[in-house]
Amino acid sequence: MTETQLRDLLVKMADSLFARGFSVGSAGNISVRTPDGGYLITPTNSSLGWLDAARISKLDADFRHVDGDKPSKEVVMHRAFYTARGDAGAVVHLHSTLATAVSCLPDVDWNNPIPPLTPYFVMRVGRRMPIIAYFRPGNPAMESTIHAAAKNARAVLLANHGPVVSGKTLTDAVYAAEELEEAAKLFLMLRGSSPRTLTPGQVDDLLETFG
Repeated sequence: MTETQLRDLLVKMADSLFARGFSVGSAGNISVRTPDGGYLITPTNSSLGWLDAARISKLDADFRHVDGDKPSKEVVMHRAFYTARGDAGAVVHLHSTLATAVSCLPDVDWNNPIPPLTPYFVMRVGRRMPIIAYFRPGNPAMESTIHAAAKNARAVLLANHGPVVSGKTLTDAVYAAEELEEAAKLFLMLRGSSPRTLTPGQVDDLLETFG
């Protein structure tokens, strides 16, 4: 896919997320690797529902801003995933309501707060998704913590902030972020009961079959 095609797809995907309430105002940011080894990322203080493909921020391979509007202040969380995961072709950070709600709960398992309730959650998000301790938005100190977690996880929840999800492609990352929000909804609906979850063997089978 060319950079022009990636820009157009980013605008389309971001608008879809915004229209369905996965982000509000100027919340959330999305990035994707470009064919030349650089990155596109949504500009700072921009709405995912009102992006201009020509003004999307361009970063070089060292994450330096080289073109377009000023990049999101959350570049560090995106860089943490790209440097930790060679398979990360895109990163999506949202403030989606239900996943963020899970990130605010004090009594969940911080190593893996949402159990494997459905196969598509496992297929899209993976075996585990830890919660990362709270950092002020844009705080560079979060990078090393996210990087360490991302080595063994495709997605993380930022405490009291929201999800950060990676994928091999932009479409993969967006689909994973959507699946995470649905899994959070199921988790909150079933909270306090004893739901049947997928077994470790079933999780292994999904990951072996679908990667």
